[in-house]
Amino acid sequence: MTHSAEARTRDRLVVLRPVGEDNRAAILALELMPEQQGFVASNADSLEEAGEDDEAIARAIVAAGRVVGFLMYSAPEDDDEAIIYRFMIDRREQGKGLGRAAVAKALEEITHLGHIRRVSICYEPQNKAARRLYAGFGFVEQGSDEDGEMIAVLELGR
Repeated sequence: MTHSAEARTRDRLVVLRPVGEDNRAAILALELMPEQQGFVASNADSLEEAGEDDEAIARAIVAAGRVVGFLMYSAPEDDDEAIIYRFMIDRREQGKGLGRAAVAKALEEITHLGHIRRVSICYEPQNKAARRLYAGFGFVEQGSDEDGEMIAVLELGR
């Protein structure tokens, strides 16, 4: 199988599922590499936040029937910008292209909402893997926010 055929197969195998009782424990069991711990809030904190915030859209990242990651975004009806503010792939599943496939699925889902024209994402400036991943989708760094996180924006083609 060629590299691009592998990537297409992987993209089809990765799906985003709403968070529910069937996958909550698996999301809570996901782990980051020790050096990534400070890059993203814990999934427990994120799920708690999702329960309190009507605009939070939480998704389990599922590959081959297993939860391999988690992401959360908001896409308010009265705004044309979506914000992906949580994203992680389990440490045991990193380096397999699942993160790239998950971002592609998230952008597809956000685009299908119809009212979103741009997507922004924040990450720690020292998180080189995140920087490469998002740049590969066309996200353009805009500078740091008040917390020192890099803000990158993707303008969606219409």
